[in-house]
Amino acid sequence: MNPRKELNQVRTRRVNRVRGHIVGTALRPRLAIFRSNRGLEAQLIDDQTGRTLAAASSRNLPDKKSKSAKVSIAALVGQDLAAKAVAAGIVKAAVDRRWYKYHGRVKALVEAARQSGLQL
Repeated sequence: MNPRKELNQVRTRRVNRVRGHIVGTALRPRLAIFRSNRGLEAQLIDDQTGRTLAAASSRNLPDKKSKSAKVSIAALVGQDLAAKAVAAGIVKAAVDRRWYKYHGRVKALVEAARQSGLQL
């Protein structure tokens, strides 16, 4: 079997396993995280209606330094998302980390969102 195809199957199973435990509602939306080599995106999603309630991205940060570390940029994204969520009246959320391990940029984003007032 092709190793790349096998890796994609493993990731798909892991995503489905994590997503099976997490369902976003209007009162407690799902915090979906997408991480790439260049950037980081996070959304608060209400799965019952299929709407994105708040979103933040590393590409849209106004005070992003060109030579900042990726982890510190992830923390800024978490703070930005938490500020938008609190402004929208969202207090709680459930973290959907997809297939990413809970460390590095993912952990920095979640911890910054927690410190900024979002209960995760």
